[in-house]
Order: sequence, then C-alpha cells, then structure tokens
Amino acid sequence: MEQKEMMTMSDFSYRLTRTLDAPVAAVWQAWTDEKQYEQWSYSAPGSVHQDVRPGGAWTTTVVDPAGNRHDIKGSYLEVEPERLLVMDMATPTGSTVMKLELTDKGAGTEAVLSQDCASAEERDMAEQGSTMLLDSLTAFLAAS
Repeated sequence: MEQKEMMTMSDFSYRLTRTLDAPVAAVWQAWTDEKQYEQWSYSAPGSVHQDVRPGGAWTTTVVDPAGNRHDIKGSYLEVEPERLLVMDMATPTGSTVMKLELTDKGAGTEAVLSQDCASAEERDMAEQGSTMLLDSLTAFLAAS
C-alpha cells in the first residue's frame, strides 16, 4: 500500500508523506545502515558514511539520472531510533534542514519527509529529489 501526499508548510518548504509496506524497523535500517542506504539512494558505491547520532556526520555522493555527481554532507541534529531523524545538509546557498518522521501503522510505516529551503528553486529541486528517494525506498523495501 503506497500513499503520496504533498503539503506546503511555507513558500519554501515541502512535506511528502508515504505509507510503506514495511515495519518501522526495516524502514529505519534502510535509512540508517550505510550498505542499505547506498542500494536505494542513488549514491555512488562506497560514498555513504553515516554516524547516526546527534552531532554525527553523514556524507554521500549522489549520482543523478544524467550521471552528474553531487557531493552532499551534513550532520544529524536529532536522532530518535525508529521515529525521527533531523539532518542538516550543506547546499549551494548555505544549509538546510531535512526531517524524516516514522510512525508505526501496524502492517506498515508512515514516512513523512520535510525540508525548509532558501528559495522556490531550491525547494522544487529538493522536493523532486526527495520524491525520487521515496520512490526508490518504496521499491527497495518491496524487494527486501
């Protein structure tokens, strides 16, 4: 069962909601285990490094559909296992904060991904990238 929804929080923010056919523990592992994250996140092989704790750093090199490589890095601001990840990340215009909230829905997990951005262009690009991530995560979990 998959559900998509977009709710605008402000002019330069987005919020995406998915109901995933996987338990919270599996979704959490997919997002926080380096080897699993690399498999579905469009990351270049060997580029994912995660220190999943408040203040811990994370890095990845994302390869977009055109083959362009984008180095992304940040840190974890809040970590509540199987419930919440709040991450900052460096962007060309400064930094931004992304939040992943997980809710156990019995047979599945509701995942809410939101981000505040500095401009409409940044928001649109980030929302498109996050939609691709959630699509890929959904496929990864279905195949697991």
